[in-house]
Amino acid sequence: SNGSVRGSLRGGYDGWDFISFQLGSKSFVAADDAAEITRRRWEDENMAERWENYLKHVCPEWLRKYVGYG
Repeated sequence: SNGSVRGSLRGGYDGWDFISFQLGSKSFVAADDAAEITRRRWEDENMAERWENYLKHVCPEWLRKYVGYG
């Protein structure tokens, strides 16, 4: 492995997509008009940096830890 991290985060409810975050472009994608409200708010609150940190650092650390448990 070269240490690079790629991924995305998807959120939904009742079996329907709601919003996703694309790590490569650091952007949110709203699935519908209702999710557009959340997308705008998260962009205003700079949530992209938080999700980027989570996906690039927290998730890989936990994955290495729990895979190590066997």
